[in-house]
Amino acid sequence: MQYNKEYLNRLAPCGLHCGKCFAFRDGDIHRLSVELLGNLGNFEPYAKRFETHLDPVFQNYPAFKAMLDYFAAGDCGGCRKEKCKFYKNCKVRTCAEEHSVDFCHQCPEFPCDHTGLDEDLYKRHVKINRRIAEIGPAAYYEEVKDTPRY
Repeated sequence: MQYNKEYLNRLAPCGLHCGKCFAFRDGDIHRLSVELLGNLGNFEPYAKRFETHLDPVFQNYPAFKAMLDYFAAGDCGGCRKEKCKFYKNCKVRTCAEEHSVDFCHQCPEFPCDHTGLDEDLYKRHVKINRRIAEIGPAAYYEEVKDTPRY
């Protein structure tokens, strides 16, 4: 089945929106993290002073900065281009390729037990794929493109 390339670059075979993943290099989380790091500049010495003179919450700045650095380092091209960097046990991409399907719901074995996903993610994947089957990938993408993934 042929779909708009934007949908396929953003929606993984499991149905999750790669564009909203923290690891996706072309996603909002990555872009905004890089922007925030740029805006913070050399904030660390100020955070140390603010911890004493303004609010003790600034003692958490090193942990915050570590997370921000992590988000800014997102370098995944998406599940259709490379192995998932978000969930390392995922077998969905490989399985979809083996079955020549764009989305799991198109496989005659769906839902199956060889995704490699944990229970919560598996349930979400099944629900998403049923929704894609119901309304189509274009409509599903429109539903989720502006909503947080997490």
